[in-house]
Amino acid sequence: MTEHIHSEGSATAVPFGEFRIARTEQGDAVVVEVAGDVDTTTAPALVQAAEEALAAAPPLLVVDLTRVEFLASPGLTALLTIHRDAGPGTAVRIVASGRATLRPIQLTGLEDSLSLFPTREAALTAS
Repeated sequence: MTEHIHSEGSATAVPFGEFRIARTEQGDAVVVEVAGDVDTTTAPALVQAAEEALAAAPPLLVVDLTRVEFLASPGLTALLTIHRDAGPGTAVRIVASGRATLRPIQLTGLEDSLSLFPTREAALTAS
């Protein structure tokens, strides 16, 4: 069973097959941390969480995929949608460094369309 959890704190350990989203604010930035698999059933929840964060027009939205175990094509589409839907005053940065996340982005050539960072700290401090 896939579980969609939106919380204000950091996500805890995610059992196999579970999906979680945690939203936090760090200074002027909003961080959407994703854990589990991002696929056909969970990608809409990622887009919804990002749209909720973008509604406040933060200067920076960081989508942290560090804890994602599988990123399917609907997840890639979700990342493009989030990037497209951000207003002109909001920078969107994606944290993807593991094989499960960075590899699909590279294989599809999306690294040229997305602002990628290896760590959350790098995404938050980049200028």
